[in-house]
Amino acid sequence: MSKRIFALSLGTVLLAASTTFAAPTPIPAPIQIVTHHQTKIGRQTIRYTATAGEIYLHDLSGEPTGSIFSFTYIKDSPRDAQRPVLFVFNGGPGSASLWLHMGVVGPERVVLDHAVNPSSVPPFKVSENPDSLLDVADLVFIDPIGTGFSHAIGKGKPEDFYGVDEDANSVAQFIELWLTKYGRWNSPKFLMGESYGSERAAILPRALMGGPTYLGMMRGITVNGIVLLGTALGTHPDAPPSADEILADQALALPGFAAAAWYHNKVDRAGRSLPQFYDEADRYAHGDYLTALHKAAANTLTDDERSAATAKLSMFTGLPASAIPKDLKLSSSAFAKELLADQGASLGMYDSRYTLSTAHSGNEPVADDPAMGQYVPGFVGAFHEMLGRDLNVHLDRPYLAIHWRGLLDKWNWKREQVTPGQSAAVDLAIAMRRNPKLRVLVAGGYYDLNSAPAEALRDLQDAGIPQDRLSFRLYESGHMLYIGDTAKPFSDDVRALIRSAR
Repeated sequence: MSKRIFALSLGTVLLAASTTFAAPTPIPAPIQIVTHHQTKIGRQTIRYTATAGEIYLHDLSGEPTGSIFSFTYIKDSPRDAQRPVLFVFNGGPGSASLWLHMGVVGPERVVLDHAVNPSSVPPFKVSENPDSLLDVADLVFIDPIGTGFSHAIGKGKPEDFYGVDEDANSVAQFIELWLTKYGRWNSPKFLMGESYGSERAAILPRALMGGPTYLGMMRGITVNGIVLLGTALGTHPDAPPSADEILADQALALPGFAAAAWYHNKVDRAGRSLPQFYDEADRYAHGDYLTALHKAAANTLTDDERSAATAKLSMFTGLPASAIPKDLKLSSSAFAKELLADQGASLGMYDSRYTLSTAHSGNEPVADDPAMGQYVPGFVGAFHEMLGRDLNVHLDRPYLAIHWRGLLDKWNWKREQVTPGQSAAVDLAIAMRRNPKLRVLVAGGYYDLNSAPAEALRDLQDAGIPQDRLSFRLYESGHMLYIGDTAKPFSDDVRALIRSAR
């Protein structure tokens, strides 16, 4: 019996010796590429150090799980451990940070040949950015996992990062590690998020503080100020909106329609400026229009009331009365196709100033959007020019400007300790209650049909955000509200926030 056992054991040893097992792929040291520059902002000449590189995230056992690639710009002199730091990211989910990086915040920016309907073929130009915020804060552009050069590593899996809470937790861990790496725990801290990034920015203070029931750890990090733009705080596909919420959203889309009609001269301006016309439409949307929508939904709207509402909608939107549906509901996509139908053109959802021919659309929601389809190539081309020429970044993998497939279809919209469908504005209200000095700037574009500024303001008011610490600004631009001559007033408003919130 003992011989048999020995024979089996020996056979096992011989089998093991003859079998080749693949060793785990070693994880290289994080990439760090440092360059030195100078730029002029206002009357200041600023020398700064740029660091393009990775910070590795870890699980609780210390195993690396993710690599977040970021771009850090730090003013050289005088070095100040208490200088404000602005953490910047875009949205999606699935978008890298190049839009804010190259559009308004970074020390270099894309130069479009026209603010509206620019050329979408190269060459694209890059220039110093006189509106950069590097004069008042050091800058950190964050590309969440699955965007830019950021990716899961080691034992990490995409689903560890693809979700509302998962995303917030990973960005919070990055910020925590960045503060330690650069010795900036005592710096005033600011967050800036665009589009879905506005939801991330609203949720992040909760992840940065932490707690036993939310993420199960206490980081204890507070922020001094938050900037939201292209604001979307209620993105929750797991909790469809109620009938009343759908009607309210319909009403609050009207001011954006009015702005587009005003811009394209499809309405009688009667000497009214864009802000005046927008405000008039906004008052009607909150009052008689919302009432008429409810009555139409309940089948209690009289013929006279319907005729009056139709005439009013025609006056604000520039559409003929025949184009206004009986239920008085007009979708943003339908409006974008209808306003310039007589010219064979459609409006951009992301910026209604932009137009393209309606014919031969491929019906891609982004590539065929007249705004995104025209300014994306310039931003991406200029970013890559700056990336290689000025930051000396030459990697053998593509930079994912926007990544959907494999990310959005895995995105987890369910949240911990949060009622399904709850607006991220509630997270922001919680953060402002915990931190009585936290100030918030919400910025919107009149011509944004994708994320109606009026909806964002409604969400913030419904959440009970302290009005004395909330600033709401509108600019004559679109979803990327810094395209055009609005970059300077927007950056000046952010400067004021940073200076006042210190």
